[in-house]
Amino acid sequence: MKGTNMHLTLGTELIYDDASFQTAPLDKIGVVGVNGAGKTTLFKVILGQVELDSGSLTLGKKDRVGLLPQEIKFDNPNLTVWEYLLKSRPIEETNKRLEEIYELLTTSNEEETAILLKEVDELQEKLVMLDQYNAENTLLEIISDMKFDDELLNTKLWQLSGGQKSKVAFASVLYSNPNLLLLDEPTNHLDASTKEYVINYLKNYKGSVMVISHDTDFLDMIVNKILYIDKTTHKTKIYDGNYSHFKKQLLEEKKLKEMRIKEQEREIQKLEDIVKRAKQASRTNHALKRLGKDREIKLEKKKAELETRDKIYKRVKMNIEPKNKGALVPLVVDNLTFHYDNKPNLYENISFNLVGGEKFLIVGENGVGKSTLLKLIMGKLKQDKGTITFNGKTDIAYYAQELEILDEEKTIFENVQNEHYSDLQLRNVLGNFLFFGQQVFKQVKLLSPGEKARVALCKILLQKANFLILDEPTNHLDPDTQSVIGENFGEYTGTILLVSHNPSFVEQIGITRMLLLPEGKIIDYSRDILEYYYLVNSLE
Repeated sequence: MKGTNMHLTLGTELIYDDASFQTAPLDKIGVVGVNGAGKTTLFKVILGQVELDSGSLTLGKKDRVGLLPQEIKFDNPNLTVWEYLLKSRPIEETNKRLEEIYELLTTSNEEETAILLKEVDELQEKLVMLDQYNAENTLLEIISDMKFDDELLNTKLWQLSGGQKSKVAFASVLYSNPNLLLLDEPTNHLDASTKEYVINYLKNYKGSVMVISHDTDFLDMIVNKILYIDKTTHKTKIYDGNYSHFKKQLLEEKKLKEMRIKEQEREIQKLEDIVKRAKQASRTNHALKRLGKDREIKLEKKKAELETRDKIYKRVKMNIEPKNKGALVPLVVDNLTFHYDNKPNLYENISFNLVGGEKFLIVGENGVGKSTLLKLIMGKLKQDKGTITFNGKTDIAYYAQELEILDEEKTIFENVQNEHYSDLQLRNVLGNFLFFGQQVFKQVKLLSPGEKARVALCKILLQKANFLILDEPTNHLDPDTQSVIGENFGEYTGTILLVSHNPSFVEQIGITRMLLLPEGKIIDYSRDILEYYYLVNSLE
């Protein structure tokens, strides 16, 4: 793959400016950069979903691209997992088209026959690539290695949890038989055993891999190169080695860059002093006047060559006090039981209540119903029996993994507009969520998943509700951004009901109690237990 002099602007924002890079056929490449630098956009360019303004990005002639997107959506959610996986290799459709052509050949003229026979050759070559006679065995091997059971295979796609969606989508892209894998945050929802399988698979994969991930340990185990997208310069650069080696190289480069900039600034200051003295000199001092003109030319050249520092933005203290005082007991859940159609109960007779102002965490392995419980509490699903009761003083703001609270056609600024804040206050608050200057007028549909998550989290806090329900709020965020967002939620004085397996984020918020699913046991907060589930859901 080769990117040459790539230039791209989306809306008013410059993404790439004369960016170039080149990779080899078997490279395992980590694509890194801050949120919004253009990592997911690069995948869209590779897939032909976004067109460069100028420059080019070319693939090998025989490259077959497989994508695991960060936001997993199914075209037909009523398919079972098994039906969906089978369709990942279009063998049935290809054979059906061959049969149609053979039928057409019985009545075609000479010119039509030549065209049809050419298509036959292409389709037969495709079937060889799809390895049609061994395909089902290959799929069964993937299913076995990734520990799919019969219950999961017979589950409808719409019934899957976030972790199960990731697992199924990953199996699908592996079975599709690409030789270039594009993986966008592949470990966001994976449990421990699945993650271990993915790591081993990618290490032995006989093709190219490009992976966007905030899981730096995962990158260190997989990649042999890093493609860095610099949001300040809008250029790209390839670094040999894993992520840890790249970080050391980048830090050294930043130190050297700062030294160069300071030296450039000293030279500019000297030239400015000479030019100033020359302009103030008497008209008869021709030598100084000539020197001044010469130095003025050099000054303009030096200013044009001056390198740009990375921007450091100051964050402003937010007022995130709830607008209304909450109740002493904002939520009571009593004897809750629920199951999906044709499935056993997810949980039975679960009971708990929340105390006003507490930070309450729900944990459990993937697929036990953590997100489902939040949907039941929000009334998006109906329980089989039991009651869910909110106190009349409870104001609710809900953050779902699907980010449905955002209007993608509107700008960032329009999405967070709120009667309790002036425009200036909103701009300051958006700065706390790392949106600065003209960025706030960018359409949400043009944002990366990480940027969308930040907008949604900002909107949640701006509602000034006294009860927040948050479902995996850090899934799309890099570690630095997680820390910034965690500070904001840590200062919130209302009640929080949270699903998260991110230990550092959870501790920033200040969790007091935990609900363990599926058993429904409530315990005091324990980092050891949280880290256990974090490990299980990272490696499964």
